[in-house]
Amino acid sequence: MAIHNLEVNGAYLLDLPVVSDPRGDLTFIENQQHIPFDIARVYYLYNVPVDAQRGGHAHRDLQQVIFALSGSFRVLLDDGQHKTEVTLRNPGIGLYINRMVWREMDFFSQGAVCMVIASNPYDESDYYRNYEEFIEASHASKK
Repeated sequence: MAIHNLEVNGAYLLDLPVVSDPRGDLTFIENQQHIPFDIARVYYLYNVPVDAQRGGHAHRDLQQVIFALSGSFRVLLDDGQHKTEVTLRNPGIGLYINRMVWREMDFFSQGAVCMVIASNPYDESDYYRNYEEFIEASHASKK
């Protein structure tokens, strides 16, 4: 499994194993072998309108890996000092996002399916939903 670092601290791309034969491709994920945390939750987004935006938050503790199972979408990442964007379109590549990384998702293609693997169950208190509060907390944690 290859890891490709991004300009944002706490985010990188993961190349997952792909088994190909004439019947199609198969990609698999095993706990702690392909992602750096135990899986506590899996969810997916679908039927997202092409002009919709998702995300718009950061997490205090949660880690995630995001995949485009079908179609494509863009993920904007911000660690409070650096920003970058990634377009996901290959189901064999996951985007790891650590805690304290702001993310926004847009430009969903028709029929896009986004799957997210998370390190913790849903907890509303884990979210930064206000960008200014995230920036303040991000800068405070780097002092």
